[in-house]
Amino acid sequence: MGQIVVGVDGSEHSTAALRWAVEEARLRDSEVVALCVWEFPHALNPVTMFTIEAEPFEADAKAALDRALAAVAPGSAKVTSRIVEGSAALRLLEASAGAELVVVGSRGRGGFGGLLLGSVSQHLAAHARCPVLVHHERPAESC
Repeated sequence: MGQIVVGVDGSEHSTAALRWAVEEARLRDSEVVALCVWEFPHALNPVTMFTIEAEPFEADAKAALDRALAAVAPGSAKVTSRIVEGSAALRLLEASAGAELVVVGSRGRGGFGGLLLGSVSQHLAAHARCPVLVHHERPAESC
């Protein structure tokens, strides 16, 4: 049984990517690994970084992952969820080493909504150790 790794960040794009991956896993008889990555805010200075607890960040990541899994209803597909700390691009890249496919949404929670492709998906497309599918949700008016 192979693994399809999906990056989940709480955005609608990542939930759509998870939904697609679950359907694909059913067809391939594969397992889905829903990976949610959190990191400390970049604005922290070195002094405050050591006094801030990780728990709220992990709790937010768990809540985002739980919402995405609830919205997808995996059914018969085997789905494992993982929450890890670090850079999303690097953690997904690491996970690509043991995967048959990595799936990400075309846009995440970043602040540049007008871009067609997010920085994480660009990084994975260039460096992943397996095929990468960047899922683009169809606009509602074309459905």
